[in-house]
Amino acid sequence: MNYANCELCPRRCGVDRTAGERGFCGCPDTALVAKTMLHKWEEPALAGSGGSGAVFFGGCTLGCRYCQNAAISGGPVGVPTDSAGLRRIFEDLIAQGAENIDLVTPTQFLPTIAPALSPKLPVPVVYNCGGYERVEILRQLDGKIDIYLPDLKYADDALAGHLSGAAGYFPVAANAIREMVRQTGTPQWNGEKLIRGTIIRHLILPGQVENSLRVLDWIGENFAPGEVLVSLMRQYTPMGGLAAPFDRRVNEEEYEAVLSWMYLNDLDGFTQEEAAADAGFIPDF
Repeated sequence: MNYANCELCPRRCGVDRTAGERGFCGCPDTALVAKTMLHKWEEPALAGSGGSGAVFFGGCTLGCRYCQNAAISGGPVGVPTDSAGLRRIFEDLIAQGAENIDLVTPTQFLPTIAPALSPKLPVPVVYNCGGYERVEILRQLDGKIDIYLPDLKYADDALAGHLSGAAGYFPVAANAIREMVRQTGTPQWNGEKLIRGTIIRHLILPGQVENSLRVLDWIGENFAPGEVLVSLMRQYTPMGGLAAPFDRRVNEEEYEAVLSWMYLNDLDGFTQEEAAADAGFIPDF
């Protein structure tokens, strides 16, 4: 796991970031911290009463054209921070009452992040990612991550190519999620707070019900009831520049169809109300 001949993500650009070369993510050879906050809008099992201790990293290994965090994900944005600096950020968030440390889009900075997670923090560590991960890299995180929070955005690879620039997304994400679940096992709780496990997020996209049904089918076919949690997200907000149907929110008929399929697959987890599709819930970057 290093920045030279960078192969941290499935794109495996092979650039030497230590020599100033830049790959798909455009990021340098140290972490860029774009924002830290006590995030009250994560899933209730994560946010609790104190909020998740969210650390938003600049850049991303995906190119989602509808990204709500585009202000920081679209390029190398943030304050350069070494491992010792990250450790201080984590400890400060914990001192403020954070229920966990929520690493948001961390993949491109893992060589800086991983050392900051030792010794073990007194709260769970959440790996919050787009699901586009290499199994070989995830295995190097075994024991450091308590909760995986991946997206499973697409079962349709043509859609993944069109909207995220990752035409091979589904098989890569599917293998990554299997590895995440292998590491964490069945969800473990402390009261109503999740302390270990995997939550698979799926954002419903307008006009793409079939994609969502295929995602939920895959989860239901690959994991036993209760082995993972599902977070079915309705918060798609048009960010501009996309043609129909991506220029509108998800409608009630689409949401109800996907929600019903989630229950038919005997999947447990979290859902969102229509009000979640509001730009007011996007953190101020």
